[in-house]
Amino acid sequence: MKFSVYNTMSRKKEEIVPLKEGEIKLYTCGLTVYNYAHIGNLRTYIFEDALKKSMEYVGFKVKHVMNITDVGHLESDSDTGEDKMSKGAMREKKTVWEIARFYEEAFLKDFQLLNIVRPTVVCRATEHIQDMIKFIQILEEKGYTYIANGNVYFSIEKYPDYTKLANLSIDELEAGSRVEVDPFKKNPLDFVLWFTNSKFTNQIMQWESPWGKGFPGWHIECSAMSTKYLGERIDIHCGGVDHIPVHHTNEIAQSESALGHKWVNYWMHGEFLVMNNEKMSKSTGDFLTVSRLVEQGYSPLDYRYFCLQSRYRKQLVFSFESLTEAQKSLKKLKSRIKNIAEGHQIDETLDKGKLQVYRDKFIAQISDDLNIPNAFTVLSEVIKAKELNNTEKLYLIKDFDKVFSLNLAEEEALNENSNIDEQHIESLILERNKARAEKNWARADEIRNMLLESNIELVDTKEGTTWKVK
Repeated sequence: MKFSVYNTMSRKKEEIVPLKEGEIKLYTCGLTVYNYAHIGNLRTYIFEDALKKSMEYVGFKVKHVMNITDVGHLESDSDTGEDKMSKGAMREKKTVWEIARFYEEAFLKDFQLLNIVRPTVVCRATEHIQDMIKFIQILEEKGYTYIANGNVYFSIEKYPDYTKLANLSIDELEAGSRVEVDPFKKNPLDFVLWFTNSKFTNQIMQWESPWGKGFPGWHIECSAMSTKYLGERIDIHCGGVDHIPVHHTNEIAQSESALGHKWVNYWMHGEFLVMNNEKMSKSTGDFLTVSRLVEQGYSPLDYRYFCLQSRYRKQLVFSFESLTEAQKSLKKLKSRIKNIAEGHQIDETLDKGKLQVYRDKFIAQISDDLNIPNAFTVLSEVIKAKELNNTEKLYLIKDFDKVFSLNLAEEEALNENSNIDEQHIESLILERNKARAEKNWARADEIRNMLLESNIELVDTKEGTTWKVK
């Protein structure tokens, strides 16, 4: 079971040597549940899902743990800004507990829509406060902490390898994190393990602790919960590239200081989804969700397919035009598979030797730092292969879809829109666009209404016109 990944820590591709033969301990950073997950967030979870399924495909048993941050995450990763949970509660005039459960449920619903398998363990920060307190106490006993203004800080000066993951100097880390001045920190990059003197009046989410009533810092939850469910050593830890300079750097510092040894063997980070040359962010209040894509006429699996066409370590530029192209490409792919499914004969046999040739090609790609785009090339080879009968092709398509998770060969998916003449619809859209350009509004409306009578609804966006079945 050879499987290579790019390790952020070493800055090179490495073959995975699991802590226990045949098994992988995987930890991934979950969502802070104060708002919906945007499609940039979800690109990371699609990458992590493809990683897990690829490793299972080659034969590993994967134990996957993901946290849900429902407390303790300030707007800045560096202990500044507003409390995200309280901000969400004020925005919607609900309690923080209502906000947390609502957006957690919405987040996991997005998982279902995108065919992302639920992790083995999904753990809420609020249900592991005592685990965090114990972890902080270990750090305190070992001399890695100090108390200032009632808060417990981790001192990065006590951990000499603090800069190793980001591969930046202390000065570069300070500049990159845009740290606001905290007069109580000995070093601007020190971080809070436990808040007792919160700057927020009437902080609702608070717990008793040895240092006083308060709440945990954001970074400590991942260290406490990962060790609880995966033990003191982890094979792979994943997240977005934005986690490298602060969150994951702080996780490593506190974890290895408490444990006294290396904590994670392989660090994997997914790149940004960018739109208008900027990464997608919730701070502007204008961000895209799966439900908004559906409203625009796309399937959640159109977006999954769009993401899987790009390597996870490469920035992915999003536009509705590119998503429409992905949607069309996926429809064509399913149409070809439908023809194969309809053409297979009951008496056709499976040649295991032939099947293994293509499975080996597929494995070579997914095992090469998760080269999913090249894995689709192998799928295309299968569809075109003259030496394979339709039954063998269908077997391999279903087999590869264990990783792709695009419902490629499901009967319901294959029959979807089977009686729709897409070329005719596209030609009518072109005619309507011409009519609109010529200000022939009567003809444009006539075409729209004609399509509506066939249960085809047009969706006009600034990127162009798309259509969906009503």
